[in-house]
Amino acid sequence: QVHLVESGGGSVQAGGSLRLSCVSSHDTYNMGWFRQALGKEREAVALAYSGVYIGGKRPDYADSVKGRFTVSLDKTKRTVYLQMTNLTLEDTAMYYCAADKRPGPQWDDQQAYTWWGHGTQVTVSS
Repeated sequence: QVHLVESGGGSVQAGGSLRLSCVSSHDTYNMGWFRQALGKEREAVALAYSGVYIGGKRPDYADSVKGRFTVSLDKTKRTVYLQMTNLTLEDTAMYYCAADKRPGPQWDDQQAYTWWGHGTQVTVSS
């Protein structure tokens, strides 16, 4: 059983920044972030591939966050980060960490992930 624990959420004004962290209890691969706003379906945000630091696949991002969010993976710490900048009201959501994406499905396919955290809330205000 793998446990994922997110942290770093909070309240911030529009235009501000936050950095989310997700620590895994075990070695995992392909760790990423999803989010779910109130009344909406959960959506993919970003995925860091385990091989990115050895010439592997570059991270994937949702179009809505490209250029503003950066995902990174520190395998030595079993931690994936999500640096979020220039936050907007539309970024308000519960952010979930996910890990062990199976090869084959698209990166934003939630069914492809084995482990999930409980989430950390991000609230952006005007």
